Amino acid sequence: MQQTRTFKDKFFLVLKGLAMGAANKVPGVSGGVVAYVAGFYEEFIYSLQKVNYKAFLLLLNGKFKSFYHYINGKFLSLLILGMLISYFSVSKILDYLIDRFELYVWSAFFGMIIGSIYFISKSFKLKSLSNLLFILFGIIAGVAISLMEPATENDNLWFVFLCGVIGVSGMTLPGLSGSFILILIGNYVLLLVDSVNALFDTLTDIAKLDFSFTQNTERINLLKVLTSFTTGSVVGLVTLSHVLGYVLKHFKNTTNAIIIGFITGSLGVVWPWKEKVFKTESNGNFLKDANGNLILDNYDRYLPHLNEISTWVAIVFIILGILIVVGLERYGNKNVKVNG
Repeated sequence: MQQTRTFKDKFFLVLKGLAMGAANKVPGVSGGVVAYVAGFYEEFIYSLQKVNYKAFLLLLNGKFKSFYHYINGKFLSLLILGMLISYFSVSKILDYLIDRFELYVWSAFFGMIIGSIYFISKSFKLKSLSNLLFILFGIIAGVAISLMEPATENDNLWFVFLCGVIGVSGMTLPGLSGSFILILIGNYVLLLVDSVNALFDTLTDIAKLDFSFTQNTERINLLKVLTSFTTGSVVGLVTLSHVLGYVLKHFKNTTNAIIIGFITGSLGVVWPWKEKVFKTESNGNFLKDANGNLILDNYDRYLPHLNEISTWVAIVFIILGILIVVGLERYGNKNVKVNG
């Protein structure tokens, strides 16, 4: 699965990591879709599969170069570099855009998911009734997840570790949004906003040689939470990759059927025309978590008003989202031909 890459390929791989990292942070959007459409999903899964017992022995015996080559380290390191940069840059820009231009951001992602469905369906062959049933299963599961009611925040480190295992699903399962799962679990703000910001602030303080944060119990707790979440994500990523690698090899058409269903079902989550509904107490006051943030209950979705300019601008962004996926697909196909 390893490929010889030019500097241009490496640069674009970092950009793909940026896109995956950004997509993973947006509720309803799956980073796995980016990998699938951009043409490196299978290499991503099979590279993660190489993080196994043999790789551990190579590392334990000090054969670092062999370890790096065995796990396709150049590919993984460039991709992960892009994701890390994303969490401290692109994802923050996305937070800003969603806060101020929510309709248009959701519209662009809605278009990207429509484009993804088209892309995956092109190479899919409906060979049997069972594949149709798997598509329906995926759709039902995706819709059911979008209608679930979010839980309350929980910063217990073992639970946070489990959140990491579950939340990383968005990177490995196209159509299943890890960040939306974290909203349902109740820990989205804690894990993808507060703890990431705490790490950013800590790195900034260290750069200034200011170590006063060590006396800040809230900051230290958030750093512990982020460490536990990251550990869980790594464990989940490697574990899921082994499962997915097996099913992709032995049940590829069935897997694609479920992926098509999941992605189609997730359209309800990213439907652009919606309003946030926050949890309230019996007296009508809004419930807040330990950090004072309003707790999301779910979304109220509505049909667009065609007499509003914003609706037509949103439709333009949907088309733009589709075109982005088409562009990624063409680059992915070109890349495969060049390296093939």
